[in-house]
Amino acid sequence: MALMQQTYIRTARADDDAVLARMDRANWSTVHSVQPRPQPPYEPFFSERFGPRDHLVAELDGHVVGYIRLGFPTPLAVNAHVRQILGFVVADEARGKGVGRGLLQAAVAEARRQGARRITLRVLGHNTAARTLYESEGFVTEGVLPGEFLLDGRYVDDVLMGRPL
Repeated sequence: MALMQQTYIRTARADDDAVLARMDRANWSTVHSVQPRPQPPYEPFFSERFGPRDHLVAELDGHVVGYIRLGFPTPLAVNAHVRQILGFVVADEARGKGVGRGLLQAAVAEARRQGARRITLRVLGHNTAARTLYESEGFVTEGVLPGEFLLDGRYVDDVLMGRPL
């Protein structure tokens, strides 16, 4: 009889820093990142701006396999009712197992718990897997910045998506 893998989603802890930093570097790609590939010496994963409280992590059979970062799109009080997904990674070995969907649903629930009325994100136009996931969870395209980034010699759109809560 095969054992079912169990996914557990929780708020990050300070001691997740090293594993999240390694996972972030291992899964870096221009499919989802506009930042240059990280180089040593590596920065800590958590910062003064984004600490453990701003991250939900997914564990699959006791191993951290993904995270989602939830924050404010701006520091302005006039849009404090909006939360934005500001980072989202699922390790290659955990893809296709519902980890990303679970993290996305948990982020939506957390944004609601915080009293938000909307949740938004930005995704690269060529990241069709992520866009498909977001659409399946009720996000719609609200704007496109055509050719906003030059990645691997190609101009790539920045797609703005959102949904009400």
